Amino acid sequence: MTRVILFNKPYDVLSQFTDSGTEGTPRRTLSDFIGIPNVYPAGRLDRDSEGLLVLTDNGKLQAKISNPKFHSPKTYLAQVEGVPTDAQLDQLRRGVTLKDGPTRPAEVDRIEPPDIWPRTPPIRYRKSVPDSWLRLTITEGRNRQVRRMTAHVGLPCLRLVRWSIGEWSLDGLAPGHWREG
Repeated sequence: MTRVILFNKPYDVLSQFTDSGTEGTPRRTLSDFIGIPNVYPAGRLDRDSEGLLVLTDNGKLQAKISNPKFHSPKTYLAQVEGVPTDAQLDQLRRGVTLKDGPTRPAEVDRIEPPDIWPRTPPIRYRKSVPDSWLRLTITEGRNRQVRRMTAHVGLPCLRLVRWSIGEWSLDGLAPGHWREG
C-alpha cells in the first residue's frame, strides 16, 4: 500500500531529511518534523518557500508528481512587491522566457491577502512600496520557477506558499504539521 504524507513545510526548513551543508550551524530539515521511515519528498520547496510538500514511499508516484512531463498542477500563493497590471498578468498567462527557456503558461489571478499563518521572520515591509497577492498554478517545477517568473515581469516575490499539488492541499494543515494524504 502506497503511503502519502502531506507536510506544511515552514519557512527556513530544507526539503530533505539531512543537512549536507557546510555551514557551521545545522539547519532544520524534514527529520525535525517527520519521523516516518522510507518516505521521500516528491519534488522540493526552497528553504525560503513555505507550504505543501508531498512525501511518499512510492517511486513511481514520486516521479509523477515531480516530473514536468506529467503536467501535475501546483498552485502557489505569492506575495509580490508592487501592484500587478493586466499586462504583467497576461505575460505570466502566456508564459515567459527565462534563462533556461520558455515556461508553460500559468494560470494567474490577483487575490485578496489570504487568511494564512504569519511568517517568521516576517517579510520586509516598505511603506513606499505596496505589495499584492497572486494565485498562480503552473505545471512545471523548475528551480525557483514562480519567483523567477514574477521577477521577470517586474513583480519580485516577497513570500511564496505552495498551496496545492494536484488533488492535495494545505487545507487545515498548520505549518510544521503533517497528515496522511
